[in-house]
Amino acid sequence: MIVSEVVVVVPARNEERLLPRCLHALRRSAAAVSVPVRIQVVLDGCTDGSARSVGPGIGVLTLDERNVGAARRAGFAAAGAGCGRKTWFATTDADSEVDPWWLRRQLRHARLGAEVVAGVVRVDDWGTHSSATRLLYEQRYRRGNGEAHGHVHGANLGFRADTYWRAGGFAALTTGEDVDLVERALALGARIAWADDVIVTTSARRIGRAPEGFAAHVRSLNPRYASEADSA
Repeated sequence: MIVSEVVVVVPARNEERLLPRCLHALRRSAAAVSVPVRIQVVLDGCTDGSARSVGPGIGVLTLDERNVGAARRAGFAAAGAGCGRKTWFATTDADSEVDPWWLRRQLRHARLGAEVVAGVVRVDDWGTHSSATRLLYEQRYRRGNGEAHGHVHGANLGFRADTYWRAGGFAALTTGEDVDLVERALALGARIAWADDVIVTTSARRIGRAPEGFAAHVRSLNPRYASEADSA
């Protein structure tokens, strides 16, 4: 597949502290590819200064859904409507930082025939989590016997635009919207790359934005924090 442009969507809710780092990393990754990259931030139910964190040259869409699936869906509808086979869609999260080769490596997988690229995440700072929690997380995350990693993260996904539309796009789910989309794409026969070389560093904060999302998963590894609730 020859890609002529890239659209990246970033949903955000009250992320004024972390969003600038996310966007800085995206700009750096965009500079490493030879095709135009459009970045679309979706501010969903923000009550802080997230809007002031965006900066020039980045699209901004404002919603009040408080729903990460709806936010991702609206972002691609706004920035990528009409895009087809030669457009590559990608998405990450506002509390995450893509590596400098994030887009370049996704596009390499696309050239090799992948219609969906599912990358991996690393945790930047375990903060208040115990060393036992970190060890358990890493043991469960690591695959064995050379098998595909099999993880799907909204913080690290890419897909061909026509495959995205054919699968119906992101559903308005408060959690699991990433797995849901990938499952529908695979059911249609889409080719997926389980890409260990496509890396995003994400936050290990205990209180996340999506119920039963990544923060909830990490909390579940420690009974002390398992009952805490994510942000509404």
